[in-house]
Amino acid sequence: MATIAALIGRILLGALFVMAGLGKVMDPAATAAYMEAESPFPGSLALAVGVFEVVAGLILASGFMTRLASLALLVFTALATLFFHEQVTDQTQAAMALKNVAIIGGLLMVFAYGQVRGQVGLWRERDRAHDAEVKAAHAEGKAEGATAAAARSDRPADSV
Repeated sequence: MATIAALIGRILLGALFVMAGLGKVMDPAATAAYMEAESPFPGSLALAVGVFEVVAGLILASGFMTRLASLALLVFTALATLFFHEQVTDQTQAAMALKNVAIIGGLLMVFAYGQVRGQVGLWRERDRAHDAEVKAAHAEGKAEGATAAAARSDRPADSV
């Protein structure tokens, strides 16, 4: 059950960034105007920020390189909180900052536990264990076959 919850949580976190990034990519002019009005960053970064959010969100949701993606998104979210939601006396800004803190918490969980199950390393380890079992079974079968052949050759000819 924990595996399913972790998978769904990772997908939902990734979807949050994908949707936010798509909004920036679809209307970079509005994002650029907001960035210039609310932060020290130039508006020319708007499209790059949107593309980053989409790509990193998809990587996170896919389960590939989740620790790297979660770390990158964690830093991005922390910076966005510091630069865009620093006015915590404003109720809306405080709510947005708190939402980002919760997202950072979720990203920390993804970073801490990685891909949980279904990670490539786990698959490789399971394949190695399976291959080792198959080789051991073949070796055991050969040994049993050799023992049986030796036992047949030791019997007198009239008992055959």
